[in-house]
Amino acid sequence: MAIADQPETIATAIEHSTVRRRPTATSAGGLYNSPESTDSSGEDLVKDSGSDDFMDTVDSGVGYSQPPQKHDDKTSVLDFAYRPSVPAHRKVRESPLSSDSIFHQLQSHAGLFNLCIVVLVAVNSRLIIENLMKYGFLIKSGFWFSSYSLSDWPLFMCCLSLVIFPFTAFLVEKLAQRKCIPESVVVLLHIIITSASVLYPILVILRCDSAFLSGVTLMLLSCVVWLKLVSYAHTNYDMRQLTKSIEKGEAVPNTVNMDYPYSVSFKSLAYFMVAPTLCYQQSYPRTPYIRKGWVFRQLVKLIIFTGVMGFIIEQYINPIVQNSQHPFKGDLLYAIERVLKLSVPNLYVWLCMFYCFFHLWLNILAELLRFGDREFYKDWWNAKTVEDYWRMWNMPVHKWMIRHLYFPCLRHGIPKAVALLIAFLVSALFHELCIAVPCHIFKLWAFGGIMFQVPLVLITHHLQNKFRNSMVGNMIFWFIFSILGQPMCVLLYYHDLMNRKIKLDQS
Repeated sequence: MAIADQPETIATAIEHSTVRRRPTATSAGGLYNSPESTDSSGEDLVKDSGSDDFMDTVDSGVGYSQPPQKHDDKTSVLDFAYRPSVPAHRKVRESPLSSDSIFHQLQSHAGLFNLCIVVLVAVNSRLIIENLMKYGFLIKSGFWFSSYSLSDWPLFMCCLSLVIFPFTAFLVEKLAQRKCIPESVVVLLHIIITSASVLYPILVILRCDSAFLSGVTLMLLSCVVWLKLVSYAHTNYDMRQLTKSIEKGEAVPNTVNMDYPYSVSFKSLAYFMVAPTLCYQQSYPRTPYIRKGWVFRQLVKLIIFTGVMGFIIEQYINPIVQNSQHPFKGDLLYAIERVLKLSVPNLYVWLCMFYCFFHLWLNILAELLRFGDREFYKDWWNAKTVEDYWRMWNMPVHKWMIRHLYFPCLRHGIPKAVALLIAFLVSALFHELCIAVPCHIFKLWAFGGIMFQVPLVLITHHLQNKFRNSMVGNMIFWFIFSILGQPMCVLLYYHDLMNRKIKLDQS
């Protein structure tokens, strides 16, 4: 009991308290129901004890067949607290570590979480020290930046020239606003512009034997430009159609926001192209000012976690991959061992990447641009199905998908299952481009990995419906992404890349 741990509190309560009068036998249940019968000092003592049982004991008349004898006003409350005749068990309670308490959050496990963090830090610190003592520093930059990366000007010039495509799209929209060209020509020109914004970087990367990181950066940037241009063209097209409906006097749904009239502004396009969003609109929620100190702290975190990510890749992942075999061409048990050994450092890198990009970098960019809506991700780590994960882990892409792909498909009469399949097809295509093009390898590993999510969506949905109020789907999600999927893709692309280099050296 907490009584023994608080002598000063009890002494104070004894000094200022009086004995509570017990009810007569005619009192219902033997309990004090009258607020006047409760002494404030006794209440303080009960609160200090921090126990529901103590409250029940002090307020209870259980164990007394007769009212207590009269005592002096200075008599201690402890004379009547927790008598042997008072029941010690009064409620139905779950143990703190029972499944109902854990999954329904009836108990706080912050202490156990802190213990896990301490153990994780201690174990990984020992592994890092052991690795450095055994192998030394293995950090090399050749895989990320080749010896001629600084002179790899075609990719850099291609990156700078991407601004041509938004400017061209702006000119097309200006002509459409002034009704200088028909709507069909506007759509055709936008298709050409958006396609060129992706095909042009692909051709440049394939013609240049560039560093892997440079190629990935250019491909990611070109894909972002493509998504933004599609949103820009689609939104302006929709606003033109709504404007025509309003001019004709047709009814417009209340859900449509027409607070800002249709206009084509280069300033709004320029802000959209640098803002941390993929969905175009003429105005965004803005914050009142820039927190410079906050930005500096996030930049420091970004540098630190980027360094940690590079250290894990060079010190752990590269040696494991280099000492492995192709997972589909070697011994099965050996391939499983390599995948499991690679899964932990790969998970660390993935989490660092998520934190650096989706939290630090996008928030820094939003703060500098005073961009208000910063829901760049949700609690995807609690996803109970694969579909939940894809809906929550990358909110900019998810909002783009439902706004410009999924719901337009539904409005054209396409079934939901087919619309979902189309969304995964588009995602799989861009995942393949961002990895295969910089590696100069087209084996469709990334494409197949994303499309494999479709049956996983159905499986995890079935399991979640079968085992309700459980975390079975969440465990499957973590196993598929962390233990199996990503390490397998790393091994596949690495060995295909090494085989390609060997063939080039022999030719």
